[in-house]
Amino acid sequence: MPEPTPAQKALKRVLTVSRFNGWSVIIIAGLGILLTLVMGDVLGTIIGLLAVVSGCMEVRGGRKVGRRDPEGMKLLVRSQLLLLSVILAYCASRLGSFDAETAMGNLTPDMAASLKEVGLERADILSMVRTTFYVTYVAVAVVTVFYQGGMALYYRRKTALVTEALTTPPQPPLAADH
Repeated sequence: MPEPTPAQKALKRVLTVSRFNGWSVIIIAGLGILLTLVMGDVLGTIIGLLAVVSGCMEVRGGRKVGRRDPEGMKLLVRSQLLLLSVILAYCASRLGSFDAETAMGNLTPDMAASLKEVGLERADILSMVRTTFYVTYVAVAVVTVFYQGGMALYYRRKTALVTEALTTPPQPPLAADH
């Protein structure tokens, strides 16, 4: 059996990555939707639904590629750009919504007493909570830019090789020397 060409290897890898990544997004976003529904978070539910759409686009794109349709590569790239946009929009909305009263409203009297014992005042706690809040959403945004942006670039860079693998007829095996 002949050694697979770089194009065939790229095709196989893209199919594996798109299946795994797409289903991972669908499952994680689906669980997130359930959580946001329980919490009554309408924006979170909408974001989750859009993320599921992105995952479905990726799975669908992978299936199109698997059916030898090079147009599936466009769906793979777009799915990553959609998810990138959705997560960045969510992070931006969260960064603009810090509410000190709500944050401190979750602090029970027992927690406040325990923190006071170690020398932390309410203002110190609020500062730490605010910093953690902002660092968390900025970190999610940065990771998303690198991961989803990287995935979009990965699919985009593999488009030519995958298209080559899909449009080149398979070579017959070489006859064995007798």
